[in-house]
Amino acid sequence: MGKGEQTRLAVLEQAADVAARQGLSTLTIGDLATRTRLSKSGLFAHFQSKEALQLAVLAYARDKFTDEVLRPATRTRRGEPRVRALFEHWLRVSQESNAECLFVSASAEFDDQPGPVRDQLVRDHRDCSDSIIQMFRTGISEGDFREDADPEQFAYDLHGIMLGFFHAHRLLGDPRAPEHARRSFEAIVAAARRH
Repeated sequence: MGKGEQTRLAVLEQAADVAARQGLSTLTIGDLATRTRLSKSGLFAHFQSKEALQLAVLAYARDKFTDEVLRPATRTRRGEPRVRALFEHWLRVSQESNAECLFVSASAEFDDQPGPVRDQLVRDHRDCSDSIIQMFRTGISEGDFREDADPEQFAYDLHGIMLGFFHAHRLLGDPRAPEHARRSFEAIVAAARRH
């Protein structure tokens, strides 16, 4: 990796952290230049516009989520173990980093603002749901889940659990948030499991 790419990644890491805590719409090239001690013109050469910076931050967070949650889950046996691994990796990452915080906060910021950033957020959320649906469908074909179980409903419920966890953990500071999330997850898995 060249120096330019290393600088870009360092900037995106800082930008993702700021966006997760203060909002994606608050990011500016000028503020980021001050925070990273780089020239505004140098950052402008990397990103060209505020919107391009926002999209680059989303891509950075998406890649991080893929590397830390989705890929590790796919290294687990297909079926319920893979769905379970997905949940555990997602829960761990949501406790340790701001990547999930960024997607939740950006969704609230941009849900009623048409444009490329909102469009990308919609694609990212749909892609995540599609990954959950596919893993769950594989669980049906492996015989772990009932044939009449609804993969879309499972993905919806799992996403709801993670949003509830995020709210309890980040906003309320509830130390039992992981326990509650795990209990909710066990309930949806048990409801879907082939008896």
